[in-house]
Amino acid sequence: MTAEAAELLEILWGRASTAPVSASQLRVLFILEHDEGINLRTLADALGSTPPSTSRLCDRLQAVGFVERAPGATSRRELRLFLSPQGRTFLTELRSRREHAVETVLAQMPPAGRAALVEGLAAFCAAAAAQLHEGGTTDVRSA
Repeated sequence: MTAEAAELLEILWGRASTAPVSASQLRVLFILEHDEGINLRTLADALGSTPPSTSRLCDRLQAVGFVERAPGATSRRELRLFLSPQGRTFLTELRSRREHAVETVLAQMPPAGRAALVEGLAAFCAAAAAQLHEGGTTDVRSA
């Protein structure tokens, strides 16, 4: 049931998305939103990727205006990564479209089913957050 729900959510979100970015690039945007000013190596670690691959992701995001790079405070060689105002607007609009898609489905559910879903999702979020914090993973909530 969980896999089916996740797949259906992906489909709903996919329909709501007019994203000019890939799933990996979207994950970069979410990470930068929550951990602004991180360097490339830290971002690569959070993605489970290599710095060269992560740099290429950031190159593409910078080209569309969603990411900005700034020199590090302690080293000129280090670049800090920031979500641009355009990137923030993109995430806000994406979340709004996703929420609308999910709200349309929720409106078709009976009230008792919606209440049970909210209770279950709250427990899921608490357990997932605890697991992420125990593992030392960056908190990357996406919407």
